[in-house]
Amino acid sequence: MTDPLSPPVKKDPLKNTRMGHVSPGLRSRAARAMAVRAGQGRFVLQVCDYCCTATYPPRDRCPKCWGTLDWQDQPTGATVMTETTIRVTTDLFFKEHAPWRVGSVQLEAGPTAIVHLHSDVRPGDRVRMELKLDRGGNPALFAMPEKETPNMVDDAQYRTFTADPKHRRVLVTDGRGPVGQAMAKALLKAGARAVFLGNGDTTMRFDGEAEMVAHENVEIVPLNVTDTNSVTKLAHQLGGRIDIVVNTAAVTRQSGVAFGSKLTDLQAGFESEVTGLMRLAQGFGPAMSARSDDGTNSAAAFVDVASVYGLTGRAGFAGQAATAAARLALISGLRGEMAQTGIRVISVLTGPVDDVWHQHVPPPKTAPAQIAKSVIDALTRGLEINCAGDAAKDLFARWQADPFLTIREENQ
Repeated sequence: MTDPLSPPVKKDPLKNTRMGHVSPGLRSRAARAMAVRAGQGRFVLQVCDYCCTATYPPRDRCPKCWGTLDWQDQPTGATVMTETTIRVTTDLFFKEHAPWRVGSVQLEAGPTAIVHLHSDVRPGDRVRMELKLDRGGNPALFAMPEKETPNMVDDAQYRTFTADPKHRRVLVTDGRGPVGQAMAKALLKAGARAVFLGNGDTTMRFDGEAEMVAHENVEIVPLNVTDTNSVTKLAHQLGGRIDIVVNTAAVTRQSGVAFGSKLTDLQAGFESEVTGLMRLAQGFGPAMSARSDDGTNSAAAFVDVASVYGLTGRAGFAGQAATAAARLALISGLRGEMAQTGIRVISVLTGPVDDVWHQHVPPPKTAPAQIAKSVIDALTRGLEINCAGDAAKDLFARWQADPFLTIREENQ
């Protein structure tokens, strides 16, 4: 049984911070394709179009008949055959985290694979396989107990494959709106040590402020993402303490491109959502990267909540879709940078939010609590992308199947 994770003790300021080493980068396009699917929480293997054989590790051709391989979702069941514990290694990451358990498993889908082992599994056990991303963004198979065990997610080895908020300190950039406040509640419920809620206008009260202040582990801090000085000042004060950043900043206005739009609204949206995202990354990214392997409450993730319509555009909300598209592009670049330091970069895509700006939009709409739940799910599972609500899930599935058709459907 896994021991429960203990709250971290106060760090000795004279003690050196451990460097955040990551595993070597991917060398093949097939491995990168597997990483993309791992980042979405899917368990996939390559299957030959000709002989229907499932294969692992990722390859360019079927090792049995040289046929073409396609990615397919597979059953997650497996049986542990052998185990070994690595105690000495030249790899910088595993050297810092030894001892490290690995083993061979017989996958229900067919292949035998070398996998990472949870501390609660032993040879002969039936296990549930998960396809995870390691700190460097590489896909890896992880064998979990078939059934839930006490404190299962607190396993030290498993925790390196996630960004679980338990015992971590989180900055939510916009605490004035319902999404940010729902996020704070969900993070505290998930075990976060402290939540810092950004307030972009300290001279004005906001709905829900009294409830947020009443929480012992919530602190409202001045943060205006449109003001470089505001972001820089807060980063200087809290940069060394923040483990997870959740960016919920949003400017939603109904607008077209040629008709029914204001350039000032579009400019305000880009200043808050796009340039603001860059300010946050530049303010908090370096400090988080320096603490990516700093024990129980190491810096872990940068999360951005954006509209799913950044993938397609959206008639009637063209400005919001444009800022979301720009954010997705920035997040992709940031993910590549942070992969070198071990910080996960996560996009949570949402459909129309159930707020005052979408009153005329028919259901389904996404409740703030749903968005918060999807953020927690992405953090605890170590995902790169997650969809909040049925509308976002439906659009994302259609976009994956036929992006150009989906773009036309959403704009005509």
